[in-house]
Formats: sequence, structure tokens, C-alpha cells
Amino acid sequence: MEQHTPTTSIDAPNTTDIRLDNPDYYINRELSLLGFNCRVLELASDPQVPLLERLKFLCISSSNLDEFFEVRVGRLKQQLEMGIATIGGADNLPPATVLHMITRHVNEVVESQYKLLNETLIPALRKEGILFVRRNHWDERQHAWLSDYFDNELLPLLSPLGLDPAHPFPNVINKSLNFIVSLQGTDAFGREIDTAIVQAPRSLPRIIRLPAEMAA
Repeated sequence: MEQHTPTTSIDAPNTTDIRLDNPDYYINRELSLLGFNCRVLELASDPQVPLLERLKFLCISSSNLDEFFEVRVGRLKQQLEMGIATIGGADNLPPATVLHMITRHVNEVVESQYKLLNETLIPALRKEGILFVRRNHWDERQHAWLSDYFDNELLPLLSPLGLDPAHPFPNVINKSLNFIVSLQGTDAFGREIDTAIVQAPRSLPRIIRLPAEMAA
């Protein structure tokens, strides 16, 4: 008859010694989310990923940061302003400490984003025939074409909103693109207005493609 000798593991942890309230066992959720976004940025930096996909991952990492500040950083700042949280959650990090760590980390991330875009992706795209023409590099033909494009395609969609003592700064749509512009002259009622806000409609394209014959 086969006999089995009872065994036991000498490495088995003593669960009675584990304290689940130990902050060393937990990761701050804001810093964890930033870590996830760094992994997205790593995909944009990976030369094994197709070029346009790398650009897409870079855009995603930038959009993620916008939402992160809108929701997570905004919540932390509210806690500080209201004085309702001197100690954090299970990680035991106070909001002020988390904000300081976020600032240092995000500065590094944004610097990496711009460096990746300007020094790696844009030159690589140029080699593939995809060019981003900066405004200070427009030639006369490009400037004339874009001026006509603005007059015919963009201007009819814009509705400037004048700012004066009777019309304070309005509530703008979340995540919308807005411009502050300087004005000269008077409005239809003879009032002098020197400042207005112009919201870019979301229906407008983010990138305008120049005719092939105008490519620099």
C-alpha cells in the first residue's frame, strides 16, 4: 500500500501577522493612473509600433492628461481648499503630498511628449511624406490658400461673443477650444468692444490638408 508523508511549507506566511491597514500594501490611485498613462506614452515611443499608431498613442496620452487634471487633480484641490482631508486614503498620502508628486511627474511626462513629437515623430513623418507646415513657414501660395479657406469654410461657422461689463466672461463648453481676440470699432449698437471670445466648433477638422502641389 502506497503511503503519503504529510508535508508542510516552511515558507508559508503567517496570515495573522498581516495588517491590511498597512499603507505599504497600497498604491495611490492618482499616481497609478499616471503610471498607466506613461505606459501609453511608451507605446508611442516604441519603434516597433507603426508610425501613425505611435502618433495616435501620443495623442491619447495627451488627452488622458487633460482628463486627469480635470477630474483627479480638481478633486484634490477641492479637498485642500475645503480643508476636509489632511490624510489620504489607504495609501496614507495627504492631498498636498500627492499634488506635489503629480506636479513633478507630469512635468517630466509633458517634456517627454514634446520631445518625442518634435524630435522623433515629426521627422519620421516627414520622411514618409507627411508634413506639418508651421505658420511661420507658410509661403505666399499657402498663405493665400489658407486665407481663402478661412473666409469660405471657417468664418461662417464662427460666432464671436463680445466681452464687456454688461457681458462678463461666459461659461465655456467643457474641453472646447476657445480664442480670446482683440477688436476695434463699435458693435451694431454703437458700443465699443475691444475683446471677444471665439469658440472653435467641434465640427471643424483639427488638421487642414493642403493641396499636394503646395506641400513644402
